[in-house]
Amino acid sequence: MAAVAPGRARSTFRGDSQGIVLLDPNVLRPDHLRMSATDEREPVNCSVSEAFDQWLGLSGGSIALTTYQAGRVGLIGHDGKRVVPLLREFPIPMGMVAQQNVLALATEREVTIFANASPLASQYPGAPPGTYDALYLPRLSYFTGDLRVHDIAFGRDRIWIVNTLLSCLATLSFEESFELRWKPPFISSLAPEDRCHLNGMAMIDGEPRYVTALGATDTAGGWRANKVSGGILMDVKTSETILTGLSMPHSPRWYDNRLWFLNSGSGELCVVDLQQRRCTPVAVLPGFLRGLCFAGPFALIGLSQIRQSNVFGGLAVKERFERLLCGVAIVDLRSGQQVGMLDFTSGLHELFEVQFLPGTKRPMIVAADSEEARRAIASRAVSYWLKGV
Repeated sequence: MAAVAPGRARSTFRGDSQGIVLLDPNVLRPDHLRMSATDEREPVNCSVSEAFDQWLGLSGGSIALTTYQAGRVGLIGHDGKRVVPLLREFPIPMGMVAQQNVLALATEREVTIFANASPLASQYPGAPPGTYDALYLPRLSYFTGDLRVHDIAFGRDRIWIVNTLLSCLATLSFEESFELRWKPPFISSLAPEDRCHLNGMAMIDGEPRYVTALGATDTAGGWRANKVSGGILMDVKTSETILTGLSMPHSPRWYDNRLWFLNSGSGELCVVDLQQRRCTPVAVLPGFLRGLCFAGPFALIGLSQIRQSNVFGGLAVKERFERLLCGVAIVDLRSGQQVGMLDFTSGLHELFEVQFLPGTKRPMIVAADSEEARRAIASRAVSYWLKGV
C-alpha cells in the first residue's frame, strides 16, 4: 500500500442505533435506516480525513473496533468511493481478535466465536445485492461470567484471555468459567478484585509472551493509587518485569520481530528495546490509546477521550493536547507520522480494540439473538437464507 499524506476532513457521517449512515441522501443505504424510536442515546457522528479515506480504499481490507462505552462493535468499510461505517449492538464488547475467516469477541459475560459465511453476505436481508462481501455469523459461545475480559487471542490450540477481574491469564473451557494458565508472581491469590488491572497480551508462536498491567499491586484495586506512573510490562515466560514507570499501558503486540505497546496515559505508541529494557515513543496521538494492530508498515490505533473521574485524572495526555479524540489513527511506522484519522465527533467516546480485516471491504456481523442469525444457514455443502420471519 502506498503512503498517503494527511488531508483535511472530507466526509461527515451521522449514525443511529443500528448503524452509521452518510448524510448525503444520494448514498443512503436502506439497511442503515432502521432507527429505534425508543433509543435516546446520543447520535453517533464521525468525520474522516481524506488520507484515511484513501488509505482504507487502497488497503484491500476494513477495520473492526469495539466500544464498551456505547455497547457496539463498529465495522469501518469502503464501497470504492467513500468510507462506510456500520455499528452493531453487543453487551459491553471489549477484546476482539481476527484470524483468517474467524473472529473472537469478548462481551460482558461470554466470548463468542464468529465465522465468515461469505456466500451469504452479498444477499444480506434488507440490503441491496452485493452490499456486503463478508458476514460474520456466531458459531460458538463460552459463558465465562463477568471476568472483565480485556485482550483475547487465538493460540496454537486454544483461545487465551486476559482475565482482568482475577488478575491472570486463562484459556477458555467447555467445563469451567476459565482455566488458569499464569498469574504475575506478585499476585498472592486469585480473587475477583482487579488487583493489578492486567489488561494486555502479546502473543509469539501461539503463546502469550508479554503482558501489560497498571500496577504491580496485590490489593483490591491497588493499581489506582499510582495509576499515572505505576504501569508495567512483563515477560510471561520468565515472570520478570521488563519496564516500570509506565502510564496506564495497554495493547502489547509482537510485530515485525519487535514488541510494541501503547503508553496510554501519555498518548504514545512505543517500541521496546528488550536488551536494554527501555522503550522509545514512535508517535504521540491526541487520545487515551487502546487497541493496536498492523497492516504492512502501518499501525492502526484506537483513541479514546478521558472521562472526568478519579481513574483517568492527572494523565499527561490531557496536558499535551487541548482536545482529545475518539477514533482510529493510522500511523506510518517508518516515519512515526499520522497519515489518516477517523474521528467520532459525538456518540462514541471510548474504544477498546481495533482490528484490521484483510481481504474484505464491506463486512457485516450479527449477534446470536438476531433474526439474521436464525435465518442464516451456511456450510461447505450449501448456504442459503431461510424465508419468512
